Amino acid sequence: MPLTTQSFLVLFARARRLLLPQGVLDALRQATLCLIVYEGYSLVRGAVWNQDITAFTNARWVIGFERGTHLFFEPAVQSWTASKHWLIVILDWLYLNSQFSIAMAVLAFIYLRHNRSFYFVRNMFLVAMILALVGYIIFPTAPPRMFSEWGFRDSVAQLTGIPPENPTVNAIFNPYAAVPSMHIAFALMLAWSLARLSQSRIVRAVCWSWPLLILWTVIATGNHFWFDALWGAVVAGAAVWGARRMAQLRPQAWAFPQPQPAEATA
Repeated sequence: MPLTTQSFLVLFARARRLLLPQGVLDALRQATLCLIVYEGYSLVRGAVWNQDITAFTNARWVIGFERGTHLFFEPAVQSWTASKHWLIVILDWLYLNSQFSIAMAVLAFIYLRHNRSFYFVRNMFLVAMILALVGYIIFPTAPPRMFSEWGFRDSVAQLTGIPPENPTVNAIFNPYAAVPSMHIAFALMLAWSLARLSQSRIVRAVCWSWPLLILWTVIATGNHFWFDALWGAVVAGAAVWGARRMAQLRPQAWAFPQPQPAEATA
């Protein structure tokens, strides 16, 4: 076999291992699981869509609870942030992208570069989404942006120019999925995963600053109360616990191995 052909085959094999570390079927399996979770989300969205009265009643209860604790600071945070146009635009962009495109990019990175740890992270996200769907059914809650009487506004809609009552938006997003905040749950789970995969203190510090940035984002954009964020953190913690219990069933496949120094991120 000519040397050039051998070289090509070697490069092809290396590229295949890099892009598909467990083969095509495994990659398709992970994509299918994501689709199943999305379908579950869509079903729940339909289940709570007509619960306007309940969703607004629950949100008013949250406002009353926060006011009772003297921690109803969301209007002030949004007002201060919105006074700096460039800042609110950045946070609006983060809100639109952090839970999906950024999260998917990080999950893809873990799948490709730390494949042995990916399945624990995948299970953690599946547990979190199941818990979130239960929360949306039990406690559908309208987001702060729907309460203009308290000074809130929908900064994301102002950025995109798409009103929240647009049927296309409502076909994709659950308008009453405030509790728990999955933006916070996702941010915490990603931070936990990446921090454990790195041996750099700087990288770990950056990872753990991400949930704080997302907390500011969801409050400043009028999409969540801190009450929602608290329950998002509870979901993230429960998801880690659930993934650890699942790893006991298949430790060789679902555990989260500690990375060796050579494979730890810089």
